[in-house]
Amino acid sequence: MKYKSIPDMIRQRAAHYQNRDAMRYFNAAGAIESKSWNTMTEEYTKLSRVLLAQNFGIGANIGIFSQNLPEWTITELAILNIRAVVVPFFATASRNQCKYIIDETGMHMLFAGDQQQLDIALWLLDNTTTLQKVVVYNDELDLTDPRCVSFSSYCKSEMCAPALLEAQQQLATASDLATIIYTSGTTGEPKGVMLSHDNFLYSFSIHDDRLDLTDKDVSMTFLPLSHIFERTWTLLIFYNGCTNFYLQNPKEVIQSLPKAQPTVMCTVPRFFEKTYDGIQDEYRRWPATKRAIFRWAIATGYKVIDHKKNNESLPLMLNIQHKIADRLVLKKLRQIFGGNMRSMPCSGASLPIHLLRFFSATGVVINYGYGATETTASVSCFKTDRYEFESCGSIMPGIEVKLDNNNEILVRGRTVFSGYYKKPDETTKALTDGWYRTGDEGAFTANGNLVMRDRLNDLMKTSIGKYVSPQKIETLLNQEPLLEQVVVFGDNRKYITAIIIPVMERMVALAQKWELKYADNKQLLLHERIRAHVLEKIEILQTELADYEKVREFALLPEPFSIESNTLTSTLKTRRRAIETQHAALIAGMYNQHEGAGEFV
Repeated sequence: MKYKSIPDMIRQRAAHYQNRDAMRYFNAAGAIESKSWNTMTEEYTKLSRVLLAQNFGIGANIGIFSQNLPEWTITELAILNIRAVVVPFFATASRNQCKYIIDETGMHMLFAGDQQQLDIALWLLDNTTTLQKVVVYNDELDLTDPRCVSFSSYCKSEMCAPALLEAQQQLATASDLATIIYTSGTTGEPKGVMLSHDNFLYSFSIHDDRLDLTDKDVSMTFLPLSHIFERTWTLLIFYNGCTNFYLQNPKEVIQSLPKAQPTVMCTVPRFFEKTYDGIQDEYRRWPATKRAIFRWAIATGYKVIDHKKNNESLPLMLNIQHKIADRLVLKKLRQIFGGNMRSMPCSGASLPIHLLRFFSATGVVINYGYGATETTASVSCFKTDRYEFESCGSIMPGIEVKLDNNNEILVRGRTVFSGYYKKPDETTKALTDGWYRTGDEGAFTANGNLVMRDRLNDLMKTSIGKYVSPQKIETLLNQEPLLEQVVVFGDNRKYITAIIIPVMERMVALAQKWELKYADNKQLLLHERIRAHVLEKIEILQTELADYEKVREFALLPEPFSIESNTLTSTLKTRRRAIETQHAALIAGMYNQHEGAGEFV
């Protein structure tokens, strides 16, 4: 079915599903509440009429600066419904990041979530030339500035005549600009990716051919709605008539899953890494017999997925063993995800194969994939019944992918963006004859599945002329359960160094076991025995690396990288340059101690 716009699609879904739950969420008391399809549509339609009455309309850039809430999507649909443009901000964005976006887009109105966003919004009202009004979702906040109004009050403002909104809707086309999404800016200046309604609508249709979503599914939204992955997924959930459960605090996802009991949820590799570490910690506490049963069950799960990934039927004996393994262990592992989880699309970074295999062995389908903001998320992903763990899945229907002479991944299709907002030179560099140059090095497997190898721009060149992939080394070292975060350095240096954030609970456990004396965590990580133990683990993992790729010196830090310290992006990717700047003296010290000691070859 052809839709004129995203709100047009929502209206047609609402006409079919009416009083079924479209949205669920936790209220202030922690109880689950819901909004029906009819209620959701009524609320965003009323907000559309308020916005039109205040002279917002086609082409107006309106911001949303909030955690995940039902109001986030209601606001988005209202903005799109009047042919205006949604400009999302990460809820953790700094005031200068917000200022850059507001100044470039000429934004007049901003919807803000809670006190953290309100405080920044108040500063933005005084320090930007265009921002005039802030609407705040949290009705409990004290709004003394006349330029700020609560969401509930704003929605009761004067509305335009229904006929005016209907006329605007009739003029809508799929080619209308829907959103400007600013990239994280891990390197260089942030760029606003322009995506149309058609980019999203076509993305929904091709995902229908790849995923097995039904209107019985419940999804939990815990990744930022400001990011293309969760944003597209949430709208895809509505496209399929599913129910979307909004989680305001992503740190509460594990505790919330048993209450919400979703059947599907999109996520990022870091989620699986942390969950796996937690399982490993529990495993170490079990008696030998229980550990043996666990290992047997997982081994059985591995045998099963070796058949399932090729869409093969299970041999009779393996099928019997799998049912026993599932009852004893695997079903209990799935309880971590609420008990009903069956499919978890995952993207955003490299997911180690051993984690892919482990969680797939528990019976949860991980639709691991590759994509970008510029491609409206997915370029490739695992099919539910056929996949290669060594790849990022097969190319999405209707999307073309090729490699240039440098093995850079190029993408063409109706999900590819139109350009960067007010940046024609950057657009020209990124788009050639409709092909988007991703900046990623890739390859194809014998079965035609896509493999993403490295960020071409992230390759480091040592002072002895060797090119090194930091992601390759970081992914390798992150396999060690003692290590939580690893960032390596070496551009224009003689050798590779690393800043490592260990799992402090495990470091403390080792200290207790060895009866080490220390004043605090910082002193513990400087202890000779702790450093020797970490070095031993690193050297084992680096056995297959070339000498010039190996980490030669490392520093252990007790505090993890975070969004708040500007060392992680809002999608939990490390900001290498920011970390290098913040720890410049520490990094320099790892090189100075070997000054004049000769070069590694």
